[in-house]
Amino acid sequence: SNSNSSNSPTFRQWVFEDVHNHLPPLILILPPTHPILIDVREPAELLSTGTIPSSVNVPLASQPDALFLTADEFETRFGFPKPGVAADEAGREIVFYCKAGVRARAAAQLAVQAGYQADRVGVYDGSWLDWAAKGGKVEVWEGDD
Repeated sequence: SNSNSSNSPTFRQWVFEDVHNHLPPLILILPPTHPILIDVREPAELLSTGTIPSSVNVPLASQPDALFLTADEFETRFGFPKPGVAADEAGREIVFYCKAGVRARAAAQLAVQAGYQADRVGVYDGSWLDWAAKGGKVEVWEGDD
């Protein structure tokens, strides 16, 4: 339905090939254009399925205020820097995914409310189900230290 299209930004829709083709050969060396992948599922889900390599976990159902935290508050809570705020991440797109895309779209809306620029926010529409179905690489998730 287009009833709310006037007030909600349109996010770039990422598909499997987009995400797959942006994954660096070695996760240690991230090219500047590499998108910041954010998995918004809950930790229990990640433990059972694994994650897309290089993604970080920000579980928005249990941590709905995460993207509204200051950089310091975020790092204290999650143990890694708040995505997209460091100087070297200024140009990088932030791509949200979940299991089937619903929470990822909600996360994108939250990100814009939290001050992220809409043109830097993307949604992997097929999300985990699409990634797994197409044989995308899986990283075992061992929890955030």
